[in-house]
Amino acid sequence: MENLRLGIIGMGNMGSGHLQNILDGHCPNITVTAFADINPDKLVRAAKKLPSAVCFENVGAMLESGLVDAALVAVPHYDHPSCAMECFKRGIHCIIEKPAGVYVRQVREMNEAAKKSGVVFAVMFNQRTNPLFIRAREIVQGGLLGAPKRFVWIVTNWYRTQSYYDSGDWRATWGGEGGGVLLNQAPHNLDLWQWIFGMPEKIHAFCSFGKYHKIDVEDDVTIYGEYANGATAVFISTTGEAPGTNRLEISGDLGKLVLEDGKLKWWKLDTPEREFCFTRKEGFYEAPTTYEEYSAPAPNGHAIVLERFADAILHGGKLVAGGDEGIHSLSISNAAYLSAWTNQWVKLPGDEALFEKYLNELCAKEKGKKK
Repeated sequence: MENLRLGIIGMGNMGSGHLQNILDGHCPNITVTAFADINPDKLVRAAKKLPSAVCFENVGAMLESGLVDAALVAVPHYDHPSCAMECFKRGIHCIIEKPAGVYVRQVREMNEAAKKSGVVFAVMFNQRTNPLFIRAREIVQGGLLGAPKRFVWIVTNWYRTQSYYDSGDWRATWGGEGGGVLLNQAPHNLDLWQWIFGMPEKIHAFCSFGKYHKIDVEDDVTIYGEYANGATAVFISTTGEAPGTNRLEISGDLGKLVLEDGKLKWWKLDTPEREFCFTRKEGFYEAPTTYEEYSAPAPNGHAIVLERFADAILHGGKLVAGGDEGIHSLSISNAAYLSAWTNQWVKLPGDEALFEKYLNELCAKEKGKKK
């Protein structure tokens, strides 16, 4: 196989964006050979961009056509696992958009099916290609920051207008998207949280539903997490603040990292803080530090993830993020919803059945409303 023959499932904003990256030459190992979408108008627009690709209104028909070696899934959240499993059944490699799904059980079942199929399975966590996040992970996971103490991420630059939410009946609904800012805008941030700092042991979350917009799902959230070693995490996100902030701060026994405005700042303590605390005789003495700073432009992460996906299939290369890793960020968001709904601490992994019970009730209430 010289080039990967890719079929794109879902030709909305994300599917069209991935197609454009490929057409612009950012993924030289990929040739798009087919599209699938239930909306004929979207297929017409896609065909104008790439007339050589075959259009299908049925996913199964595309996967059975013999035209594709792999599929990119860019459909609404609920359908990510089902489309992926249709690929696995046929031995077709698959990459899915974020989030991996809406509820943990369906994603766990998807991961189990992927493992049995033996195909290459990936998830579009393009933020993992950012050199600053990569370096932050190396520092934390490599022990250069010492024992982890605190992770604080204020990511409120996800501003959305009411017009955005009104642009589709499925937007910002429990039945259409499965959630709000946690499931639509912030999955990348939740993934990076656990990728860099690790999964929390338990969380308590506070979600405001329709605080800033006329929607039923959350548009403002604060999550507090605790770790077995005593470390803590705070995650704050919203679509209702302007101007927004995007600041990540990580503290450890050997210093502090701050990632903001395209820079990674690193303060290194000359002496571990715990040792310094109990050996210095001065009560107000400031711990000596050295300072390093990194800057790097954000790369075209979507194209990198796709090309690495192709390389893994064609040459056995390494994925940016295996598809099975999508369950981690979803476990955090599912637990956050469950905590907000019950006003209780939730240990990870959360209660799958209880989460689905609440979600199904919310979906049922929406169906009874007039749009």
